[in-house]
Amino acid sequence: MLGPNPPQPLPTDRLRFAMPPRHDSVEDERRHRKERLAGALRIFGRFGFEDGVSGHITARDPEFSDCFWVNPFGLPFGHVTVSDLVLANQDGQVIDGNYHVNQAAFTVHAQVHAARPDVVAVAHCHSVHGRALSALGELLDPITQESCAFYEDHALYDSYSGVTVDAGEGRRIAAALGSGKALVLRNHGLLTVGGSVDAAAWWFLSMERSCQVQLTARAAGRPVLIDHKQAVATREQLGGDLVAWINYQPLWQDISRSEPDLLS
Repeated sequence: MLGPNPPQPLPTDRLRFAMPPRHDSVEDERRHRKERLAGALRIFGRFGFEDGVSGHITARDPEFSDCFWVNPFGLPFGHVTVSDLVLANQDGQVIDGNYHVNQAAFTVHAQVHAARPDVVAVAHCHSVHGRALSALGELLDPITQESCAFYEDHALYDSYSGVTVDAGEGRRIAAALGSGKALVLRNHGLLTVGGSVDAAAWWFLSMERSCQVQLTARAAGRPVLIDHKQAVATREQLGGDLVAWINYQPLWQDISRSEPDLLS
């Protein structure tokens, strides 16, 4: 005698899977970018990337492409709300908002945005492990699945000239980044870019962790490199901004649900 029919799998169109949203108006897209920017700053604060007044994330305005939303100078990452964000033009002049902008940081961000019209967001912080790797003047090695996402897609800015306030220095940094997703700034830290705030933030988080893993593995012994072919194949699977966006969503859901005041 036959038993009951086995349970059948659900149609895939009934399963939830988040994808980047489409916006019906520029106002909706602006609000979305600002919400994600405030959330990313709070997440960076949770991870301890804040170091005094150093560290910024910028997001290109969807209407005025040469203007950028940025965190206010001197406001803790963990306190930033959407209404606190500042809009500045290419020269760092405040157009909308109630706070000053860190000119040294904005100089670099503005030049990266200018050189890369495909980039929506730029993230740079003085994180501990990113600074440690930058002090060695080295790139990430392909030693883990995560670090392979950066394989041949990040670069080293092999110079240090103090606090950057010169547009020329910003242009040289942008040139070193080229078409890549990330940059190691020697003796300084990390910089990442993305086609969304979510992607730029995820690349920074992943790069910082990859720096930590590389430094830890080297301290323990001799890391085994993933060969070129497999590293490239892994980057092609995991190194795109859509994958970064998807990886970032649990962090966004956590911060937006646990700290909903960020949306105010």
